Amino acid sequence: MELPKELLIKFYTDMVRVRKLDELLIKGIYAGKVVSFYHSGLGQEAVGVAACATLRKDDYLFYNHRSHGTNKCLPRGMSAECLIAEHYGKVNGSCKGMGGIVACHMKLGIPGFPGTVGGYFTVAAGMAIAAKMRGKGQVVLCDFGDGATGRGTFHTAMLMSANWKLPVIWLCENNLMGQWVPIKIAYPKENIADLAFGYGIPSAIVDGQDVITVYEAVSEAVEKTRNGGGPTFLECKTYRYRGHSEGRPLDLQAGVPGKPVRDPEEIAKWKERDPIELFRKKMLEQGVLNQTDIERIDHEAAQEMEEAEKLAIESPIAEPEILEKALYAD
Repeated sequence: MELPKELLIKFYTDMVRVRKLDELLIKGIYAGKVVSFYHSGLGQEAVGVAACATLRKDDYLFYNHRSHGTNKCLPRGMSAECLIAEHYGKVNGSCKGMGGIVACHMKLGIPGFPGTVGGYFTVAAGMAIAAKMRGKGQVVLCDFGDGATGRGTFHTAMLMSANWKLPVIWLCENNLMGQWVPIKIAYPKENIADLAFGYGIPSAIVDGQDVITVYEAVSEAVEKTRNGGGPTFLECKTYRYRGHSEGRPLDLQAGVPGKPVRDPEEIAKWKERDPIELFRKKMLEQGVLNQTDIERIDHEAAQEMEEAEKLAIESPIAEPEILEKALYAD
């Protein structure tokens, strides 16, 4: 698949923007600016950026807890200011005018995130039922991590989507780790995509560190699903560089202080396949970007996040009535 230069540049730019935002929120945790917690997605930028580029404006997107959806919401069109303000317990001007962060999500076809991991599987299936009934060719892209496949809601939704040929793409970001436990301990097979076979859902295994490979796989699935072909299951092999959440030890084995689950050499090996570094090298080799372009994109992304954080900090604290406007309507 030969992709236009503009799209390739967008891939690179969005991955850099996502990483800059992720790094800012990590710093925000330790500076006491983030009011709750943060699950970094450093190393997983390619999947969200590529997947969002395949969707129409009227499609629906569900994201998982990794990076709190910033690797999908940002390329989908949400402002960095809005995302930072949400983490800082603030309400920026654009979100306040639309009734809060929830309304901001919905405007972009993002129904939001549930309180539990994997709690959105059946909601995604329900949205897919609605999309099918409308008959306008809408699709639902449901992104989730490897650990969420242990939930009963996952299997319920898979069965529903297979039986009713729902227009949904099940997109698994397998970063090889649950909260503390490696997936190789929690799951008996090498590929999670094998689960799809039991439901008669076509599946594929994708290199999640290659943004073009992800884009091609998701594009094919979206096209098939949009034309009545039913669900598809894609497993993107990827990796997160940091621990489950900031402020905690790096993936320590439960009950065994100081004993790491992940070998430092494993982390270093995956960093050699960093999605941004891989794509930067390819774009330089192909002449799509030059070093001046690279430096400009990096500078502009850093400046965007700096300005967005400033606006977020200056925004008012979220008051209870903001949630009421976001959750309820006459």
